[in-house]
Amino acid sequence: MKFKHPKSIQIIAMKDNSFRTEINSIPSHPIELKDRILTTGSCFAQQFGDWLQGNKFNVISNPFGTTYNPISIHKNLLDTLTSKLNESLFVEQDSIWKHYDYHSQWWASEMKNLIDQIHKQQSEVSQLLKKSNVVIITYGTAWVYVHKAEKKIVSNCHKASTTLFEKRILTVDEIVDSFSDLHEELKKVNSDVRFILTVSPVRHIKDTLQLNSVSKAALRLACDSIVNKYDKVDYFPSYEIMMDDLRDYRFYERDMIHPTVEAFDYISQKFSDQYFPADVVSFVEKWKNLKQALQHKPFHPSSSQHQLFLKELLTKLKSIKEVSLDEEINLVQSQLTNA
Repeated sequence: MKFKHPKSIQIIAMKDNSFRTEINSIPSHPIELKDRILTTGSCFAQQFGDWLQGNKFNVISNPFGTTYNPISIHKNLLDTLTSKLNESLFVEQDSIWKHYDYHSQWWASEMKNLIDQIHKQQSEVSQLLKKSNVVIITYGTAWVYVHKAEKKIVSNCHKASTTLFEKRILTVDEIVDSFSDLHEELKKVNSDVRFILTVSPVRHIKDTLQLNSVSKAALRLACDSIVNKYDKVDYFPSYEIMMDDLRDYRFYERDMIHPTVEAFDYISQKFSDQYFPADVVSFVEKWKNLKQALQHKPFHPSSSQHQLFLKELLTKLKSIKEVSLDEEINLVQSQLTNA
């Protein structure tokens, strides 16, 4: 098979007199402030979604909660388009109903109420998917648990007995085929949607470091196959930035599993370099300064000095035209003593 270079190919450059390799991004199809974005997948997808929301992008962040394996991620999105819900995968634990396809945040004291909750969320996400410009998917692990009785891969075991499940690793073909199913169905209702795939840098060391490496390798191979198979699908190298650019335990939290805030800030800056056009970069920088000003806690709110600070801040907020800042403007106005 002829190799096709990924659309988001990275240049790895070692600077003179440097003792690290830096991954420099080639700009990809830009993400604009007006774009409608959905992030889904592992806890890293939640971080990305929250970061984008914090910068005033139009984002729905991980609407089905943390989901680690590609099959479950794709299935949750695919099922929203058909309102499909496998009722054989409901489970009752201590008078609480949950579903093996969904995060534990989805629960109810009665099965019917849980069905209603999930269908309502599916309907909302379905409408968003049909209008989204960008879907960002973060894969966490290729290890899955298969419900033995139902012969179905589940998203969450909800701490049920391990005897009910079989643990195995997904093949690259399984991941690619699953994405293809999602891609085909979503393109029928939204031909303009594009995908950004990434592999979470969070380490799943419960599987052992050796098998975590096998898992990440399967995910990375699958992403490469998908990017080379489809237009409007990019790969963003979160995993490579953490493993090969930062490459130091000081960028991990004390659990040695999750990246630190500094590491995430660095990775998100690389994302900005790859996807944000100049006008968006300029806005994000302006908004960063305004956010810091909004978080200021004065010792004397009614002092003339702070009131002048609020008036100047209000003027700056009103000068922003790229996004709506009505909430922030109203907040500042409520703190003015002569308002």
